[in-house]
Amino acid sequence: MNPVRMIVLGAGARGMDAYAPYSLIAPDQLKIVGVAEPRESRRAAFAARYGLPDCAAFSDWRETLSAGIEADAVLVATQDNQHVDPACLAMERGYDVLLEKPIAKTESELRRIYDTSLRTGKRAAVCHVLRYTRFFNTLKAIIDSGEIGDVINISHSENIGYWHMAHSFVRGNWRREDETSPMILAKSCHDADILLYLVGKDCLRVASFGSLKHFTAENAPEGSADRCLDCPVAATCPYNATRLYMIPFLTGWPVSVITDDVSAEGRLKALREGPYGRCVYRCDNDVVDHQSTVLEFEGGVTATLTVSAFTDFRHGRTIHIMGSHGEIRAKMSDETIEVTNFRDGSVRTTENPLPGGMGDGHGGGDFGLIASFIRMERGEDGAVKSSIRDAIQSHLICIAAEDSRKNHTVVDIHNVG
Repeated sequence: MNPVRMIVLGAGARGMDAYAPYSLIAPDQLKIVGVAEPRESRRAAFAARYGLPDCAAFSDWRETLSAGIEADAVLVATQDNQHVDPACLAMERGYDVLLEKPIAKTESELRRIYDTSLRTGKRAAVCHVLRYTRFFNTLKAIIDSGEIGDVINISHSENIGYWHMAHSFVRGNWRREDETSPMILAKSCHDADILLYLVGKDCLRVASFGSLKHFTAENAPEGSADRCLDCPVAATCPYNATRLYMIPFLTGWPVSVITDDVSAEGRLKALREGPYGRCVYRCDNDVVDHQSTVLEFEGGVTATLTVSAFTDFRHGRTIHIMGSHGEIRAKMSDETIEVTNFRDGSVRTTENPLPGGMGDGHGGGDFGLIASFIRMERGEDGAVKSSIRDAIQSHLICIAAEDSRKNHTVVDIHNVG
């Protein structure tokens, strides 16, 4: 069977480093046949890594989709505000699409993607990689087995990590809502989706609370400077950029985001001149640094979703699932799962760390997603674990949560389909 041929729009961290590498380890299954990337250095690096000729590498996604490249699917991994137009055009040109999240930031844009998929008959899948992890599939299997009875309530925490927050949502590309999307949508539509997956029912309404509390000018330490390299109090600041980006052996993410030159000189230049060397208290960020959301599902099941900067990234996502006949307490970082059975009082614990640790492609979810998408392209029904309707509902939850947070109200979810 021939490999699935894929065009990649966007050669950033997700396009180049998370999904396309599957073609290198399984060339019989996936072949990259084109790329669009506005940055010349990234475009050239992508073409070299994946063996693309000059005629298959473009600076603009419109050129790529107009070039008549023979392909089966398009991966849309452009910047957040540039997902809708390329996805819809790709489907209209006859390609199935795999969209990086968030796929859109408004209800009307989400419905446009949904309607285009229905109209063209092309399939649209979303990179909700958590559904493809061993960790969450184990939780789902325990729930479906009936071991803890009916799910009544779930408490789920996305522990962003203090330094990850500083990197992505204070200094980085997702720091401003007008340039990308609200933090809960950009970071945690994954988490809304996994709650939908575990509960197995539609979400009906949400209420949400949160703010930008800490990363503001008012909280800057006395005597601090605009940049970490010039700061006399940097040694005692947990958000000191040199502490994060100058680790000699660390050359991948997040260092690879701040500069293509990962030498000590290249990193120092980036911290001196670029956005990642700025004091976290003197940036132009406006997204929240903590948010708590309450969700109500069909059948009266409730859940809470907490997203917070003020956590240790090593612990990853943590979850507490409460059922009528038992409960589950679990931590994604080491795949620790504790199941208590109320019927007999038994407690069992599993711990199955993945090779490479939690940071290995979202616990194996990145490659799990691509493998499932390929099986879908080859005709396997049900290979992709979420429909475009499911994926859109996760985004609608986050949009409603932000509406609730800003307007101090409970918001109903109006699902598509």
